[in-house]
Amino acid sequence: MTYYEQMAGRELASWKYKMTRRPSIFNKISSRVQTKLNSYIPEKIHKTITTVIKQMVRGVLFGAKYTSKQQLHNVSLQLAEAEVQKSIYKYKHAAAVEGGITGAGGLLLGLADFPIFLSIKLSMLFDIASLYGFSVKDYKERVYILHIFQLAFSNQEHRRDVFEQMKDWDLKKEQLPDDIHLFNWRKFQQEYRDYIDLAKLGQLIPGIGAVIGYVANYRMVDHLGKMAMNAYRMRLLENPHVPVPGPV
Repeated sequence: MTYYEQMAGRELASWKYKMTRRPSIFNKISSRVQTKLNSYIPEKIHKTITTVIKQMVRGVLFGAKYTSKQQLHNVSLQLAEAEVQKSIYKYKHAAAVEGGITGAGGLLLGLADFPIFLSIKLSMLFDIASLYGFSVKDYKERVYILHIFQLAFSNQEHRRDVFEQMKDWDLKKEQLPDDIHLFNWRKFQQEYRDYIDLAKLGQLIPGIGAVIGYVANYRMVDHLGKMAMNAYRMRLLENPHVPVPGPV
């Protein structure tokens, strides 16, 4: 194991601890408050939002058309992650600019930010998967991308559950259902919406929306990128069935 792989392994261990620690008192209170607020939203609206997000995500993840970087093979982990870092940098700056523009446009453009921002994040995850050597043509790899997305944008309690599903993925994926409708889309949309609501609410405020949109999008894409890096490190460094990228 190279020095870089040892360093990545230490970072991975720290990340895994953060993913599995119990929710703090603040996390629990926040979750209860959000659950209470969600209970006031009519069921019809919940169903509508769930359907919209489900179709948007499925369209990107499981549609016939998708784009990603070419898979990297026979490169060191260090070189692969150098390319991953470049990709994260590109996407977080693109997301920041998009958030700034839609934030400056007030309510209507602020609402338009949602599908555009979602597409940017998912496109980045496709690129990262390919740069680590995984084929996004494989439906089960796209389900893993969906889990990374959940991991990044969930409260700590749900994050622990998602993390458990991701452990030993290369064994668990063989038991995946062929029907993506069995995925818990209601939980997915609520966790995602609850996570971004506070961060991006100010984007709709005239005058400061551009700044808030720029900063919020930048930080969330950076956060998602770091989650993805460790999620793929976990498979490469800990699973003997998945070959770690070798020297060039």
